[in-house]
Amino acid sequence: QLQLVESGGGLVQPGGSLRLSCAASGFTLSAYAIGWFRQAPGKEREGVSCIRSSGDGTNYADSVKGRFTISRDNAKNTVYLQMNSLKLEDTAVYYCAAVKSLWCTIVVDSYGDGFWGQGTQVTVSS
Repeated sequence: QLQLVESGGGLVQPGGSLRLSCAASGFTLSAYAIGWFRQAPGKEREGVSCIRSSGDGTNYADSVKGRFTISRDNAKNTVYLQMNSLKLEDTAVYYCAAVKSLWCTIVVDSYGDGFWGQGTQVTVSS
C-alpha cells in the first residue's frame, strides 16, 4: 500500500519548536518532490514548504521563512519539517504530499496526482 504518514505534531507554547516527519511506505520517496501544507479551521489549505526530489532546492511560504526548515533523508524515506519560533497562527493540521517531479512547489493543486498523508495536528497555545 502506497502511503505517507505524518508524525510529530502536538501542543506547544508560543516560541517553542516541533519537528514533523513524513514517512513514505510502499514507494521510494527519493523520486518525489515533497510539500508540506497546513489547514486551520475554517481556512483553505495552504502551502508551507517544499523540497525537490534531489534535496538541493527548497521553497517556503513568506509566513514561515526564517522559522521553518525542510529537509529530507532519502535513506530513511522520510522528509522533515523543523518548526521553530512557533506562533499562535501556526496552529493547523499539517499535511505532507508527494508528487513525481524534479521541481517543487507549494501550490496545493500541483499535488493532485500525488500522494497525501492523513495529517498531524499542531496546536500553539499558551
